[in-house]
Amino acid sequence: MTSTDFRRNSDNFCYRHPDRQSFVLCQRCLRTICPECQTQGAVGVICPECMAEQQQSQTPSQKKAERRWSRPVAVAVRDSRPLVTYGIIAVTALVYVTQLIPGLPVQELLAFNSLFVMPSAGVAPFQPWRLLTVLVVHSGFFHIGLNMLAVWMIGRSLEPLLGHWRFLVLYLLSGLGGSVGVALIAPNVWVVGASGAVFGLLGALLVIGRHIGANIRGILIILGINLVIGFVPGFQVAWQAHLGGLAIGALVGLIYARTRSVRRRALQVWLLVAVAAGLVALLLVPPLIYG
Repeated sequence: MTSTDFRRNSDNFCYRHPDRQSFVLCQRCLRTICPECQTQGAVGVICPECMAEQQQSQTPSQKKAERRWSRPVAVAVRDSRPLVTYGIIAVTALVYVTQLIPGLPVQELLAFNSLFVMPSAGVAPFQPWRLLTVLVVHSGFFHIGLNMLAVWMIGRSLEPLLGHWRFLVLYLLSGLGGSVGVALIAPNVWVVGASGAVFGLLGALLVIGRHIGANIRGILIILGINLVIGFVPGFQVAWQAHLGGLAIGALVGLIYARTRSVRRRALQVWLLVAVAAGLVALLLVPPLIYG
C-alpha cells in the first residue's frame, strides 16, 4: 500500500481525531481509536461512545459494585525486569567458561546428536536431556556472543510483555523445537548453540507484534537475512534448528496471543503441554525413517 492510499484509508486513523494515526480498535464497535480515546476494559480497550452505552445499560447494583471495586488499593506491581533473560545469559556464559577449562569434556557431554534420542539405534546411550542442554554450549566466543546479544535484545522487550515463566517456557520449547528439527532433517549431526531458541523468540515476537498492531517489518528483515545465511555455502549453520525453533516459537506466540485473558489461562497451559508432548512424539519419527 502506498503512502497516499494509507492516508486515504480512514481505518488507519482515530475516528474521533482523524489526524492521529492508530492501529488499536475498540473491542465493541471495532472502530480505530487513539490513546486519548482509549479506556481500558476487561479485555482490550473501549471507545468513549461504547463506554457511555455500557454505563447507561448497567443496573444500580452493577454501578455500586463498579464504584466499590474501582477504589484504589495497594497492590503488588509485577516485576517488569527481564530476570529470566539475565538468568539465561548468566547460565550460558558460565557453561561457556567451563568449556574453556582444559580437560573438561563439557561440549561432548551437553551437545546434541539425534543418536542420543534413538535408543533403538544401539550406537549411543539414551540421553534425552541433550535436547535442551545443547542451548548452553557454543562453539566459540562469537557464537555465544551473537546468540546472547540476540537473547538480551529480544528479552528486554518480550519478557516484560509475557511475564517471567511464559518467556522461559517459550525459550525452552523453542530450543526443544530446534533440536527436534535437527533430529528430523539432519540425523547423526552434531549441533551446539541456542540458535533454535533465539529463532523461536523472533517467531513469537513476530506473531505477537502482528496481533498488537506493532511494526513488524524490521523483524521480518532480520528473520529473512538469518534464514538465507543458513543456506549460503561455506556457512556452517544448523538451519534445521533455526526452522524448528522458528516454527515452535511462532506457534507458542500464537497461543499466548489468543489465550491472554485470565479466563483462558487453563487453556493456555494445556496447549503448551500439548506442544511439548507433540515435540516428544515427533522424536519417534527419525527411528522409523532412518532406522
